Amino acid sequence: MTGRARARARGRPPAQESAVPSVGAASVQETLPSQPTSCQHPQQPGIPPALSEPLGGHGQQRVPQRVPGDQDGRRPEGLQLSVGFQKLSFGDRGGRHRDFHDLGINTRQAIEHVQESKTGSSGDRIKLTANYVRLTSRPQWALYQYHVDYSPEMEARRLRSALLFQHEELIGKTHAFDGSVLFLPKKLGNKVTEVFSRTRNGEDVKITITLTNELPPTSPTCLQFYNIIFRRLLKMLNLQQIGRNYYNPSDPISIPNHRLMVWPGFTSSVLQYEESIMLCTDVSHKVLRSETVLDFMYSLYYQVEEEQRFRDACTKELIGLIVLTKYNNRTYRVDDIDWDASPQCTFRKADGSEISYVDYYKRQYNQEITDLNQPVLISQSRRKRGSVMPVPVVLIPELCFLTGLTEKMRSDFNMMKDLAVHTRLPPEQRQCEIGKLIDCIQKDDSVQKELRDWGLSFDSNLLSFTGRVVQGEKILQSGAVFDYNPQFADWSKETRGTPLICAKPLDNWLLVYTRRNCDVANTLLQNLFKVTPSMGIKMNKATMIEVDDRTEAYLRALQQSITPHTNIAVCVLSSSRKDKYDAIKKYLCTDCPIPSQCVIARTLSKPQTAMAIATKIALQMNCKMGGELWSVEIPLKQVMVVGIDCYHDTLSGKPSIAGFVASLNQTMTRWFSRCAVQGRGQELVDGLKACLQTALRDWFKWNKYLPSRIIVYRDGVGDGQLNTVVNYEVPQFLDCLKSVGKDYSPRLTVIVVKKRVHTRFFAHCGGATINPPPGTVVDVVVTRPEWYDFFIVSQAVKNGCVAPTHYNVIYDTSKLKPDHVQRLTYKLCHMYYNWSVSIFSGKLEYFSKIAHLHAVTTQTTPYNTHADPKSVQVHLLTYRVV
Repeated sequence: MTGRARARARGRPPAQESAVPSVGAASVQETLPSQPTSCQHPQQPGIPPALSEPLGGHGQQRVPQRVPGDQDGRRPEGLQLSVGFQKLSFGDRGGRHRDFHDLGINTRQAIEHVQESKTGSSGDRIKLTANYVRLTSRPQWALYQYHVDYSPEMEARRLRSALLFQHEELIGKTHAFDGSVLFLPKKLGNKVTEVFSRTRNGEDVKITITLTNELPPTSPTCLQFYNIIFRRLLKMLNLQQIGRNYYNPSDPISIPNHRLMVWPGFTSSVLQYEESIMLCTDVSHKVLRSETVLDFMYSLYYQVEEEQRFRDACTKELIGLIVLTKYNNRTYRVDDIDWDASPQCTFRKADGSEISYVDYYKRQYNQEITDLNQPVLISQSRRKRGSVMPVPVVLIPELCFLTGLTEKMRSDFNMMKDLAVHTRLPPEQRQCEIGKLIDCIQKDDSVQKELRDWGLSFDSNLLSFTGRVVQGEKILQSGAVFDYNPQFADWSKETRGTPLICAKPLDNWLLVYTRRNCDVANTLLQNLFKVTPSMGIKMNKATMIEVDDRTEAYLRALQQSITPHTNIAVCVLSSSRKDKYDAIKKYLCTDCPIPSQCVIARTLSKPQTAMAIATKIALQMNCKMGGELWSVEIPLKQVMVVGIDCYHDTLSGKPSIAGFVASLNQTMTRWFSRCAVQGRGQELVDGLKACLQTALRDWFKWNKYLPSRIIVYRDGVGDGQLNTVVNYEVPQFLDCLKSVGKDYSPRLTVIVVKKRVHTRFFAHCGGATINPPPGTVVDVVVTRPEWYDFFIVSQAVKNGCVAPTHYNVIYDTSKLKPDHVQRLTYKLCHMYYNWSVSIFSGKLEYFSKIAHLHAVTTQTTPYNTHADPKSVQVHLLTYRVV
């Protein structure tokens, strides 16, 4: 038993225990009712009244609610759960134990033509290293899995562990426990074992240990066990868990100029890959601000100086932020501010007595609260399994440190540059940091003893293997063919001065700007006159409209000036304020549908980049008016490419919006788009059938026949959701295709795209470690045996490490060769009109932008594109604030 566990068991005040007082936690923790039982608000000199006087609480509890997936059990024929995972609940596989990810879903077995091999062969070979380490040995004896229950129920995982480890004589010193599941290398005498522990308050707790599974060494369920063990190793190396990752607070990186602090750390996950079980670990950083929430509130108060405005501003700035409480190294999301409460308020403990927040934090964490008049923060924690309601947690602003960066901070070039020095590590340094962790594991005696006790060992070197680099694509533009530098995958210079495929004239257009930005607007107009002739765009002088720097002034000017003949409205904004941008886009997309382009004045004020920016703006304007810029060769005929993504505005509690786009022509330069409104926080799309039906109708209007192949790229699927995508979304596509007609049976391919992956690849050139070039394909070693998946590095980066994109083909009746699927995917990476470089997921970047703009403009009926040349969504494909 650890010293900290002994302290809890004996009743000593632990240095770190559970989070904070919480509602409804029927445990040894002090519990808190929904409202404090008593409150006092004495006014103190120097305290802003807005921080001390009671007022109706601003900010609602906005907690994303997941909508459960399809419950009818539909699953395309042939898809099954891997053996060993059928015994676990879905929550165990994809919920609480996130290391499982989607391991239990075997989609490859239903795709006949890749059962033998899913690897491609085209391209040049390249030697790569990845941030993976092989598990070289594992236990050769059975592992016993137990479920542990507590009566009364214990909420804090550390407390549950301390109570259980009072019985080390029974369970042994070699064990792994994550709060509910216990792994032991030995079998207890009885299937159900009951023991009793005593809390530091003298309360007896019954612990029931039930044998649930006997796992052979080859069982895939052992992966959960390996992840638990590796997390224990990180703790033994004095790393502390924050969220899902582990950080080193004892070695912080200070950036005093910007009042920032960075904690270095690592992500980790142990999973089964093609040839062996491997650990994937990557460098991670937790960005902390040196100011507490209370400091931020005070600074905001002195800026606003009006009580009601201050509270509204606090609500707007703080709701949704993630804060860190250093006394227990946990992060919380701020969901509400209770202005009626203060640290002097009391709440009822589990034993029925009352205690104030001031005394609670002093006794529990030895934390002194100096400002007794500050309001309190409310964090709505996630719903616990078996509980009816989520458990709200009360936080004290003075003890909460802000994490992450605000939009204002992100727009500060110097700040981001100084931060990137420490967080955007180049390939060689990143590989070195990962190597240091592996060395620590190999050299630390206590870590090695723990591994030996379990019969585990890891390789001392990072994984090396061979990948492929496919050839670059040729860019087609008005009969001209361009090659680009394959090292950078950028064709901006090559295509400059060549007419676009389809250039739309600027006969009648508006340029709206403020008085302060008059010179900037005129400079933009002059630069557009210089760059548009070579593109083939015929441009007349814009109708110049000067307005005050107020949202109402912009809207009034647009309302008075837009006519049925207006091509596009361009607005020069003085700042990136979201409310102003949202209001303008809402008017121009719903009240008065017309193509629009918003530009920030600061972007236009740099002479050295003025012409390049004007060129990009002209390209975006042309695309939004229905023009076509460039294309690549698509050998497949009669193929429709579909893309799907979701946008979640969880901060304002609005419904989720699903963006759906589909190609309409052979060159994939014209696209249909539609949005579907969903429940709050819902990721999986409900209205796919209606979206696809409408897309097929539009395809038929353009081509006079229906596509013979449909390839769907589904973006934004999180860990643990793959099962629901397979059972819920794929059947919607199949039902839609059946409803078109008995004689219509196109071949369907569904590919799940994941951009947020921890996998990193390193290439080696002349003794240096560099990023792999664009076009690098990896479909061996680090892919999963039960999936038809691959990685593509589709872009080059100037700073830091390039992030590959993961593609997982979950359903396929097209029977295309792996080479063909990989090449088509890489081709589509060249078709993102906002950027004349290949980018991680090409057209996929459109989907979330379409969904985001729809969320900004309307929350009612989904709308359609291409029905009217000026229909809003025909112009959303390149939505962007420059």
